[in-house]
Amino acid sequence: MSVVEQYARAHIVTDTQDDDREAVRVVLRYDPDADPRAVRVALPGPHEWTFSRSLLEEGLRAPVGSGEVRVWPLGRVQAVVEFHSAGSVAVVQFEKKTLIRFLRRTYMAGARVPS
Repeated sequence: MSVVEQYARAHIVTDTQDDDREAVRVVLRYDPDADPRAVRVALPGPHEWTFSRSLLEEGLRAPVGSGEVRVWPLGRVQAVVEFHSAGSVAVVQFEKKTLIRFLRRTYMAGARVPS
């Protein structure tokens, strides 16, 4: 099975930024040989989270959360992924179509693993 890696542009949301914030480059990664049920999201710097692929998929339709990651839809075209780590929170806003495209590629890369 092959690794899926997709670069995406996203906005890191904080209460100190205005609506003109610039997009940052985020790496979405799926490695079915390492864990066919997990995806990884790497933000700029040494920030990377691994979590359930089904959590990402479900979060595009309705708010879900597990441990340090929460995902929810934001209107019709955007989704938010919230990452918690020791003493900090990163709230990242994506276009839904980017996440949907990534998820489709992960299912094409290998056999779908039941939940």
